[in-house]
Amino acid sequence: MKEIIIILCLVLFLGCKGTASTSAQLSEIRRNLSYLASDNLLGRQTGSIGLEKAAVYIEEVFKDHNIEPYFETYRDSFHLNDLVGYNLVGYIEGNDPTLKDEFVILGAHYDHIGQGSEVNSDVIANGANDDASGTVAVLEWAKFFSKTKQTKRSILFTLFDAEEMGLKGSEHLARRLKAENLNLYTMINIEMIGVPRAKTQIMAYITGFNKSNIADKLNSYAGQDIIGIFPQEKQFQLFMRSDNYPFFNEFNIPAHAISTFDFSNFDYYHHVDDEVDKMNFGHMTSFINTMIPALEGMINAPTQEIRLTDE
Repeated sequence: MKEIIIILCLVLFLGCKGTASTSAQLSEIRRNLSYLASDNLLGRQTGSIGLEKAAVYIEEVFKDHNIEPYFETYRDSFHLNDLVGYNLVGYIEGNDPTLKDEFVILGAHYDHIGQGSEVNSDVIANGANDDASGTVAVLEWAKFFSKTKQTKRSILFTLFDAEEMGLKGSEHLARRLKAENLNLYTMINIEMIGVPRAKTQIMAYITGFNKSNIADKLNSYAGQDIIGIFPQEKQFQLFMRSDNYPFFNEFNIPAHAISTFDFSNFDYYHHVDDEVDKMNFGHMTSFINTMIPALEGMINAPTQEIRLTDE
């Protein structure tokens, strides 16, 4: 009887500990997104003071969690006429003597449009879903892999500037890394994961579903179906409208975007009401954590199991 009581107490303790850990992570996700999508950042338009504040904040997260810069600094700078843009690139070197020479990129864009049409005297387009949510996901994965150090391949955590100006930041970085002969295995871009899909739908969808076997492999690594297809994807040309596309073009490798926004579950795309209070932080936390074993499987697979298809 005494042994049963001890076991029950242990189970309850571990369960409470896990709940507390998840609660702490949810709070951290809320805190980071609340800053990135705050009025203080003025909508994070390329070249603005608000975007500079966002960049400094992201750099501090990288530094605090021992994420190294891939280049001399975290910033990959580029010019757009009279504007200077900068992608932010963090780096974790793989620990396998051979596989560390292969790279995986996990990315999202941290810029937004600045201002939108006025609603109730508000003109700041905060971009909570688009794409502070994706930025926070990439930061959470950077913190996770830095802590566990279980990465056979090397990882670049890339936060792109000037996505809203036509993928200019990702185009610049893709060309630069291609010129440096980076051995890129796969690229995943996270785009708008702040709201859940309908309960009848799979958790998330991937653009360019038929261009590679990545969805099947990620689901296999995760041990459950978390990535599916969005039937209207081709109609909206989503594969070509996100920061995965320049890497697909430059490297001819599996490069896709993953999203939970499907045009039916959020009314505030490029709208001043894309605010923090519209985000579902329970969903975001669940998505981020559910994706971890899928990412681990991709990063640590002994061979390159993810491949382009003929389509």
